[in-house]
Amino acid sequence: MSTLTSADDVPQPLVVRTVALDGLGDGSDPTDPTDLLGLLPADAPLAWVRRGDGLVGWGEALRVEVTGATRFADAERAWQAVLARAIVRDEVRLPGTGPVAFGSFAFDEHSPVGGVVVVPRVVVGRRGGRAWLTTITTGAQLGSAPALVDVVGPRVPPRAPGTVTYDDASAADWPDVVAQGIAAIRAGEVDKVVLARDVHARTEHPLDSRWVLDRLAAQYPSCWTFSVDGMLGATPELLVRSEKGLVTSRVLAGTIRRTGDDAADVARAAILAHSSKDLEEHEYAVQSVAHALEPFCSSTNVPDVPFVLHLPNVLHLASDVTGVLAGGAGSHPSSLALAAALHPTAAVCGTPTEAARKLIARVEGMDRGRYAGPVGWFGADGDGEWGIALRSAQVDPEDGRRVRLFAGCGIVAASDPTAELAESEAKLVPMRFALATD
Repeated sequence: MSTLTSADDVPQPLVVRTVALDGLGDGSDPTDPTDLLGLLPADAPLAWVRRGDGLVGWGEALRVEVTGATRFADAERAWQAVLARAIVRDEVRLPGTGPVAFGSFAFDEHSPVGGVVVVPRVVVGRRGGRAWLTTITTGAQLGSAPALVDVVGPRVPPRAPGTVTYDDASAADWPDVVAQGIAAIRAGEVDKVVLARDVHARTEHPLDSRWVLDRLAAQYPSCWTFSVDGMLGATPELLVRSEKGLVTSRVLAGTIRRTGDDAADVARAAILAHSSKDLEEHEYAVQSVAHALEPFCSSTNVPDVPFVLHLPNVLHLASDVTGVLAGGAGSHPSSLALAAALHPTAAVCGTPTEAARKLIARVEGMDRGRYAGPVGWFGADGDGEWGIALRSAQVDPEDGRRVRLFAGCGIVAASDPTAELAESEAKLVPMRFALATD
């Protein structure tokens, strides 16, 4: 159950003020909004950034925790209750201005982790050369807008994690887990299943999330770098973006590891683009997204063939599924409602969905918690962006030196356990890199 279910549960109205930020410079100013991640404090940073644009936030004006099968609907209901009493002055009026909440949700409805929505006290956003500051308080009156320098504390560089040790026991067992998945597919239980493994890391010093975010954003600029309630990562998989009636989902399925040699990687991209195994895996994922979006859209566009997405560690088959939401402005489902309808896609679970869920629970042997679930943000108009946190890390809330890294692979009948283990290692590379000190 949500801790907020109606407007009466909101103790005091939120007072929200968004103002434009001027003087975008070269990033050398410690309060320059061209460096969004550089504004973050060490304590509980919130982020959704890609190629320098996006949102960062800190502080906690309000927090909503949800569990169970209705976790998305409960979070939506609580957010609407908050908005019903909010006092808002938005002088910028761009996607991400005004009231904004960050969220992270469990993959499975039975997970005790559930989900969380955090409304920060301060949000700084940047989009297409424009930047803004949003402050969110409770029980106050609208006053003059503070300057960015007044809400950003002294700049303290991120602290390196120091020596990192890994417990990679899952590597020995995972090929057998994959083999069980393949056997279930060949027995007709499912057509595809997405299986994941975790790696436990221990850092010398309590992890400063900003260290991880900075390294991920620099190395993987085409990904969405995120931080929500201890969940960290850089995802290339956009579950859904909703903006002014247009919806987009970037579907990734089908992967090959890069060699580091440009000529060899061009050849591997061609192999991937013509791999019947990877094309089959990709088709399941694309069709699951298109099918989930269809009831909400007046029209959709599903590419006939995927393109190859190049990342520093891997190559992916990718398709951007787009659509126009049915109905007029104000009648569209929110981005969170769309994420709930899409989740879990075949790219993160398998197909058929329920059979794949049951197979995951039977053979994977661990609670997926918030990893492999939607993570992102949404605003007062419902627009927002949600990614898939399947290749990510979770900082232990009880011990800041303990971090769990996650990566998953899509399994079909033609999969090979040894090759899937190598693919999972490739997908763990970003988080291992982000924890390194050199």
